[in-house]
Amino acid sequence: MASSTFTAASGDGYELQMGRWSRRLAEPFIDFCGCSDGETVMDAGCGTGSLTFALAQRAKDLRIRGVDFSPVYVAHATQLNRNPSIEFRVGDICALPFDNASFDRVLSLLVLHFVPDTNRAVSELRRVARPGATVAAAVWDARGGVVAHRIFFDTAAALDQKGDEFRARSCTRPMTRPGELLAAWRTAGFVDIRETMLVIRMEFGSFDDYWAPHAGKDGPSAAYVATLSPAQQDRLRDLVRKAYLDGDADGLRSYAAIAWAVAGTVPV
Repeated sequence: MASSTFTAASGDGYELQMGRWSRRLAEPFIDFCGCSDGETVMDAGCGTGSLTFALAQRAKDLRIRGVDFSPVYVAHATQLNRNPSIEFRVGDICALPFDNASFDRVLSLLVLHFVPDTNRAVSELRRVARPGATVAAAVWDARGGVVAHRIFFDTAAALDQKGDEFRARSCTRPMTRPGELLAAWRTAGFVDIRETMLVIRMEFGSFDDYWAPHAGKDGPSAAYVATLSPAQQDRLRDLVRKAYLDGDADGLRSYAAIAWAVAGTVPV
């Protein structure tokens, strides 16, 4: 079984599809899970480095290790990096390339819902965390919290059976239902567990800005569009455009996006 179901093609494609939003979500996530000067921190599923670079701005003398399943995302993050205390490497969240009890803080942002074996992944997050370390994660509330995604997938579901299947997959990803992260942290044996919701806005300058990631090669919606014929793609684009315009002129739209977040402590 693959350790990631996310379709990854290029760092620039990820930035357009999700990087701009993960950078925004990183800030309230760090507010929630914390970071302190001098810590050794893991960013598990680092993508193009959104959380890693945000952490480096929040505390001094951090030693950060970012790991991602996608070589192209790791290469993109490495190219952006100018901090010798940050290192990115290719790795599997279900088999992290680090020794037991290596990190003071282990964080995972917008990753676990693309990992089929989430229990194995959470176990690995705990394994590499030292006693007393904080382990935290956040995932999108895929069914009820991300308006921009529902616009696309609800329209796709009305278009054909494949669209309906892609929507069902999107809305039922692991760890995206209320209470799932909390239950996983309890099962893993963390203590002092706390959970919250994180809210950002996804802002698009125009419909073309909104549509561009779907027409790309990264992420679930692009994977669906790639299955369609050119005529079907045009039909879908026209229908999604109507939903985006929503009776108004083309231009700026701002949609709420909600993520579930959990944090716990490794018992001492």
